[in-house]
Amino acid sequence: MLTKRIIPCLDVKEGRVVKGVSFVNLRDAGDPVELAAYYDTSGADELVFLDISASVEGRKTMLGIVQKTAETISIPFTVGGGINSTEDIKRVLRSGADKVSLNTAAVFNPKLIEESARIFGNQCIVIAIDAKFNGPWGTWEVYTHGGTRATGIKVLEWAREAEKNGAGEILLTSMDCDGHKKGFDLKLTGEVAQAVSIPVIASGGAGAKEDFEDVFVQANADAALAASIFHYQETSIKQIKIYLKERGIPIRWTD
Repeated sequence: MLTKRIIPCLDVKEGRVVKGVSFVNLRDAGDPVELAAYYDTSGADELVFLDISASVEGRKTMLGIVQKTAETISIPFTVGGGINSTEDIKRVLRSGADKVSLNTAAVFNPKLIEESARIFGNQCIVIAIDAKFNGPWGTWEVYTHGGTRATGIKVLEWAREAEKNGAGEILLTSMDCDGHKKGFDLKLTGEVAQAVSIPVIASGGAGAKEDFEDVFVQANADAALAASIFHYQETSIKQIKIYLKERGIPIRWTD
């Protein structure tokens, strides 16, 4: 059985790590390079760096910070935000990233997924889906531009299309649960995990170690991403891994 991954997320704006609730009311959480170094030595399996305002502001990812971060850590490193072309992907990978996360650009140009996967390999292409429940539809809708714009696209349909076009992984964030620390959206995560055969990273809502067990066991997520509980030291990756190991959930153990 494949081991489950624990992934801290660095949401970066204006050179600082920030965290909010449902993508708003952001507050400072520290320096991205320093936090990355801390997580590298704290048992994180991977790290995600998201330049959350790049798409909204119409600019490229901050490559200087990406390069400094990559030089500091040894774990796999995914970078997203403001990546709109294969040339952008090449620059990010050359700056030290192991994978890139595509959201807005992929929604508006799905062929970018296919082209990127062909050039760089499926394993490098992560499709980030920001999902919000649409009551009238009775299902979830895809949002772009840092969660500020509704697309009219259903999440399950987009997840299947992304996989078909060559995505190697899906980073699924519940906007409804994000920052509330009441647990991952198990229904959303479970339905997406069932709809595709590629790995699904659950994001949004982690508040306790039990939440990780729930999303792995009940929703069959391959990895779980969190920010607030790690940045503000409400728990540690080691504590979560000890808890999961005691319950027989396969994890990558590091001392």
